[in-house]
Amino acid sequence: MKAARIIFAGSPAFATPTLQMLCDRGHRPVAVLTQPDRPAGRGRHLSSSPVKQLALELDIPVLQPATLKTEATQAELRALEPDLLVVVAYGLLLPPAVLGIPPRGCVNLHASILPRWRGAAPIQAAILAGDRETGVSIMAMEAGLDTGAVYDCARLAIDAQETAGELEQRLATLGAATLSALLDGLLAGSLQAEPQAAEGISHAGRISKADARIDWRQSADRIARQIRAYNPWPVAETTLGGQQLRCFAARLGSSAKTGDAQPVPGRILAAGSEGISVQTGEGILDLLTVQLPGKQKLAAADLARSRTLAGTVLGA
Repeated sequence: MKAARIIFAGSPAFATPTLQMLCDRGHRPVAVLTQPDRPAGRGRHLSSSPVKQLALELDIPVLQPATLKTEATQAELRALEPDLLVVVAYGLLLPPAVLGIPPRGCVNLHASILPRWRGAAPIQAAILAGDRETGVSIMAMEAGLDTGAVYDCARLAIDAQETAGELEQRLATLGAATLSALLDGLLAGSLQAEPQAAEGISHAGRISKADARIDWRQSADRIARQIRAYNPWPVAETTLGGQQLRCFAARLGSSAKTGDAQPVPGRILAAGSEGISVQTGEGILDLLTVQLPGKQKLAAADLARSRTLAGTVLGA
């Protein structure tokens, strides 16, 4: 029997466990598709995606087209004669001409329980919305954005203090295991995908740095979720005395800390060994881990020891 020919398409670290799983299962991809190298860091040096780095370690040919819409790229993919195309957070749309190349189709590992949180940032959206559980879906790809029929889902609970980065790692592991269990059936063409429900559809658009700016008029609970959702990127932020203050960790504070007759959102009520307590539009938020420009992350309590903060209004 001819060995299966798989093309793997993915870019971030979230996709690497699935690429490794394919190799461990004896289905080493004939090629890996990943995003082009891009400038990163303070020096703006070209940086390769985590998937490219792993593919090179595994000695798998890497393709990095800027688009899949050109005939030249499509011809290159057809020449590889793939049986199946596996996609995990690739970052480029697959046009119908590409979707039609593999006889076993194109399957996508998506980090939500579809149809909830279709789109680019389902992990962040789930935390921001206060969802208590999420998971992964393995779906048959079609032209619509995350609209394809689903082969299987796996669920997990979202921990109360979990950041997007921590949840992403757990979902990446879960996704690889879920796809592994389906792989033989996908290659044999023996699995039947079920259409997504028509109810409960929600969308998670791309995140920008502007989304991470804290509006202290929001509730403490909502801001705490924002801080967790945008850790490790783009990191929730406010200003302190005109300087950017990045916020990596926080918890709901005690309402007993407020002494304002007319609470001012963003006002620091107390700063000490327990952190920096901030008035919000509803409730108190204790900042626990912060960062000033050009400095290392530090405990908010350490920042409180270095300057007088009580009475200062963040974001002013």
